[in-house]
Amino acid sequence: MRSSNPAMTGKIFEKAGTTPDGSSTMTINGTINRIGLMLLLVIAAAAYTWNMVMGADPGRAGTLAMVGAIGGFIMALITIFRPKSSAITAPVYAILEGLFLGAISAIINAKYPGVAFQAVLLTIGTLFTMLFLYRSGHIRATPRFRRGVMMATGAVFFAYLMSWIMGLLGMQVGFIHSAGPLGILINLVIIVIAALNLIMDFDFIEKGSQMGAPKYMEWYGAFGLMVTLIWLYIEFLRLLSRFSGRD
Repeated sequence: MRSSNPAMTGKIFEKAGTTPDGSSTMTINGTINRIGLMLLLVIAAAAYTWNMVMGADPGRAGTLAMVGAIGGFIMALITIFRPKSSAITAPVYAILEGLFLGAISAIINAKYPGVAFQAVLLTIGTLFTMLFLYRSGHIRATPRFRRGVMMATGAVFFAYLMSWIMGLLGMQVGFIHSAGPLGILINLVIIVIAALNLIMDFDFIEKGSQMGAPKYMEWYGAFGLMVTLIWLYIEFLRLLSRFSGRD
């Protein structure tokens, strides 16, 4: 049982083990409740920095966005390496990422009105579409499927890492960030890969509940799914911005 999402590797559940008391084990409904809570935290934090950008304090919003991006990354690492702390670190991660997403969404939406709301709708639509495909059995997380998604996700991560490093050196990878046909095509491919990661995450959460993982793993499962959803939203935001920039 593996996932290309680094937060959702099978080794996490192996380390967590099982609990003898069935009442204190991970359940799908419990994980869904925690996903809902994390979504509310993301929305609340995002609304805060969004209003700052739209109001009279965009500078402070930029600072909070930076704090959110760096802090969210740190919280993600802590959660991945210490799952038992996820009941605390996962909600904090949601708040920090919300601060970041709210600010960048407001900035992009100010330039291209409506794209943030459209990105939210597309993300929600993709989530429920992939959930339907998974629950109906149209897409199954087979070993071959997992390997393919893991390789594709690794390639995306490597491409973004190299683009970031080259950007620090003053060299830009134009075709990745351009609004041209190639840039849009690459963006669409990445969105498909992110969406396929949702299948992996659904399967991972389901298997974790079947294995009788400890109760705190509900928070960890919710955190892993949120990582994918945030990635998916950012990619939709990038895609819509590119289309709007071509008008």
